[in-house]
Amino acid sequence: MNLSKRLQAVATLVDIGSRVIDVGCDHAYLDIYLTKNNDNKCLATDINKNALDGAIKNIKKHRLGKRIETKLTIGLSGVDVNDEDTIVICGMGTRTILEILDTNKLSDTLIISSNNDIEILRRAVIALGYYIDSEIFLIDKKIPYIIIKFKKGSKKYKDIDYIFGPILKNNVEYKKSMKKKYENILNSISRKKIGVRLKYRLLLLRLKFMI
Repeated sequence: MNLSKRLQAVATLVDIGSRVIDVGCDHAYLDIYLTKNNDNKCLATDINKNALDGAIKNIKKHRLGKRIETKLTIGLSGVDVNDEDTIVICGMGTRTILEILDTNKLSDTLIISSNNDIEILRRAVIALGYYIDSEIFLIDKKIPYIIIKFKKGSKKYKDIDYIFGPILKNNVEYKKSMKKKYENILNSISRKKIGVRLKYRLLLLRLKFMI
């Protein structure tokens, strides 16, 4: 099965043999791949019935109905989560992700790829009692993605770690991508918005000394 670059990267962060709870599974491509190649058992959940029906169809096609469970639910609602499970959440915004994390029992391992507000995500998940174990940056079909693996525990972080990531702050490709992003944002902001422009000038200045 051909996975997107984003899901391939997610798969590399999943511990072999762990039970995976894939929140917002869509077509269950990740679950099928992990079951076949990584000896994982998976629970594929989605809020959208049509999406879950498609996932069930794909699972049956690959004859994995006994190894991949499915559940129509909102986030982790009604899901029995164990400490040793791996919760995967990809393709949602940070606000939605945090709503899921704030209202449910969580496992010791979270793998998250948000579509926005990565700094807010890092701060909030760390505040829940996790540290950043791994970070991956990639570009798939011209779209940049960040994937973060959080583990239960604590580490001390500086402000720069929340903004750019304790691991990704040393990634040249990532920093160049962020520089381009901030420059584009700065060029689109009205000169009358002095405070907002100053924010991005400062971010660019911090990046300059990191590259």
